[in-house]
Amino acid sequence: QVQLVESGGGLVQAGGSLRLSCAASGRSYPMGWFRQAPGKEREFVAAISRSGGSTYYADSVKGRFTISRDNAKNTVYLQMNSLKPEDTAVYNCAASRYVSYSTTDYDYWGQGTQVTVSS
Repeated sequence: QVQLVESGGGLVQAGGSLRLSCAASGRSYPMGWFRQAPGKEREFVAAISRSGGSTYYADSVKGRFTISRDNAKNTVYLQMNSLKPEDTAVYNCAASRYVSYSTTDYDYWGQGTQVTVSS
């Protein structure tokens, strides 16, 4: 069993930055970040391999967001720069047996953290 706890969300002005953290218990897995805005489906944001050597991004965040991990701390991060109002959502981290863009491939989910970007 894997437990995931996100932190780092909050309110920020457009153009600002936030760093989300996801602390995991148990073994190390490939990890992903997803987000869900009100009235919209959950969408893929970024993913990282178990070693951290491979990363993947949605086109909407490429060049602005960076996913990374510290395996010694069993923690995954999402550095979000140049934030836009359309980035407003609940952000969840998730663990999977393999890197994937699909929510259905992830077995474990955190409770989510709210990110609000004001214009």
